[in-house]
Amino acid sequence: MKKTPRSLLILILGLLSALGPFSIDMYLPGFPTIAADLNTSVDHVSYSLSSFFIGVCIGQLICGPLLDRFGRKKPLYIGLIIYVFASLGCAVATSVEVLVWLRFLQALGGCVSMVAPGAIVRDSFPVKENAKVFSLLILILGVSPIIAPTVGSFVIAGLGWHAVFILLAVIAALLLVMVIFLLPESKQPDHSISLRPRPILTSFMFVLKQPQFFTYAFSGAIAAAGLFAYLAGSPFVFMNIYKVTEQQYGWIFGLVAAGLIACSQLNNLVLRKYDSAQIIKVVLLFQSFIGLVLFSGSYLEWLNIYSIIGLIFLFLSCQGFSFPNSSALSLAPFTREAGTASALMGALQMGLGALASTLVGFINNGTTLPMTGVMASCALLGLIILSIGRKRVEYKSRIEDVDEQAFGQIEKY
Repeated sequence: MKKTPRSLLILILGLLSALGPFSIDMYLPGFPTIAADLNTSVDHVSYSLSSFFIGVCIGQLICGPLLDRFGRKKPLYIGLIIYVFASLGCAVATSVEVLVWLRFLQALGGCVSMVAPGAIVRDSFPVKENAKVFSLLILILGVSPIIAPTVGSFVIAGLGWHAVFILLAVIAALLLVMVIFLLPESKQPDHSISLRPRPILTSFMFVLKQPQFFTYAFSGAIAAAGLFAYLAGSPFVFMNIYKVTEQQYGWIFGLVAAGLIACSQLNNLVLRKYDSAQIIKVVLLFQSFIGLVLFSGSYLEWLNIYSIIGLIFLFLSCQGFSFPNSSALSLAPFTREAGTASALMGALQMGLGALASTLVGFINNGTTLPMTGVMASCALLGLIILSIGRKRVEYKSRIEDVDEQAFGQIEKY
């Protein structure tokens, strides 16, 4: 098979990664319309978002070992096919309960498109380039929050919310064609990898016990949960509290996403002078500070729509730095278990994201406080875990250096 050019490979991986955000963002402007059509409330419609996050969390734990056992492409085939049929089911859902369950199934199919790109990056590029490649993926991935809600708002206004899920099915079908004909297989099947529950759990525990994975995967995932809190709370905050239209909400969403994209590319320049560990420490400090200002301003009722958009813009721009660096640092220790590590990292991100989004809906009191409070808490908790975990990583690194030096002395004799 002819070797796929680097730029085309990154484009395909970015588009696959973007399927998840498209699945989340495109129907957000339609929450009030869906609620009215299905005779329910916006809060109940938001459970379809939480069920998607839960489905992705569970699905990633399943597809990670499959990617390591059968290679990267076959699980992608099956997952995208499931996603297409689940999306078509969502389009004809007649109750919010059916929509919630079909979104869960849609997530189970689509989650492989979120896990496989990370594993393929680890397969195809040197470890030192991983953070830069992840930043390039975010350039593509970041376009989706700009395009998706804007396109979704116009589709909903012109054709109804059902058409959003038909469009998602078409997008997934096109991605399936690209995977079949353009994406090279980066890892051959490894039948020595068992799919029995005990070996799978053992593999996950092996990954989880690595101090570097634990520290950066958890701190990055918890900080990223602030983004999910924003996704769950922003339709209510902007369309119910500040009374913006569906189209205006789409533009606000796109503006905030632009900050994330810009910072993901700025990250490539910063990496020339600083390493990933240094960057993520500074970024989480800044994000925690902005989160506290955002929550305090909301509590004291000092913020108007413009100031809250500005602070959210700064808060989520930090993800452009934290995501690529935490991902690269989390996956760096692994080669054979790259699929499992990528799946576990993704499951943590979506599981904690689901928890954050559900919490925002559960404590909703008709103000901005649930959204801003959860966002600030996520950033602070991520910073605390990073601060504690870095000491373990540094300690292990010193022990390994001592062992290598001792081994070198023994070899001399």
